[in-house]
Parts: sequence; C-alpha cells; structure tokens
Amino acid sequence: MSEAVGAERPGTQSGGTAADGAGPGGATGGGPGGGEPGPARRVSVELPGFAHANPIPAASRIGPFLASGAITGRDPVTRAMPPELARQCANVFTHVRALMAAVGGSTDDILKMTFRLADPRDRDALNREWLAMFPDPARRPARQSLAAELDGAALVHCDLLAVLAAAPRG
Repeated sequence: MSEAVGAERPGTQSGGTAADGAGPGGATGGGPGGGEPGPARRVSVELPGFAHANPIPAASRIGPFLASGAITGRDPVTRAMPPELARQCANVFTHVRALMAAVGGSTDDILKMTFRLADPRDRDALNREWLAMFPDPARRPARQSLAAELDGAALVHCDLLAVLAAAPRG
C-alpha cells in the first residue's frame, strides 16, 4: 500500500514503496540533513476530493504518527462549501474517515481531534457527528473545541493526531 495518495506536488518524490516510506505523490525530506538522498522519514498524504489552497498535504506521517492539516467541511464531490454547519460537520467527518482509510488505519487510531468553530456555542451538529463516529464513551479520543475566525464560508475546521498500528519501514 502506498502511504501517499493523489497527485504529485512540487518538492515531493515519486516512486518507492510503503516499505521505504515513499509512494506516488510521495515523500518529502530524506536523510538527516532533510534534503539528502535516502529513505524518506516524513510522508505526505493526499486525499482525492480534498486539497488545500496552499501547497500543503492533507496530512503528514512519521512512523506510526499521523498529523493532519486543517480538515474543512467542503463537499468531497462538488468541492463547494455548504452554508449549514450540520452539512460542513458531516463533510469533515467524511474526510476524517477517508484520511484514516488512506493510511491503512481507522478512526480507532485517532488520539486527539481539535475543532475550530466560527460559533463555539453551536456544538449540536458537531456532537451528532462525534457520537456517530465515537459511540462508546470509554473509547473516544481527546477533543478540544476552540472559537476561531475561519476563512471564507467555513464554519468548522478540524485537525487530528493519530497513532497507527503499523509504521512504514524506513
């Protein structure tokens, strides 16, 4: 399985396997100097239907650790930002599931999620999606919700930290 999914970005390497830490759309980094040849330590993760406006991946992985960038509520098919918080929250959790599947993990591997809300008092839609993904109160990840001024029509952003069961060999 390839660790990086999606199109290449400038500064990434193509080729390789999950065993050496690279894949299509592959890895940045390299040896101890950061740009030296050798097995990549950090692997960028791209998702079909999800991309940032800036040149950053959806997530980055080092060994068993996965950290996402901002996960927004854009529709994964149309790329439109729905006007309702409930739809944006549903899309955020759809992207989270896709991200975890892309790296061979599951939502059980998520250690912490941080949510940024345009209106931090309005958590009903967030809590509905949260309870659907994590119904067992004894097995939920840590969560933090913060007030934020978000770009464009975004009403919610999320980022996560996960620890995956199997680390790619490097």
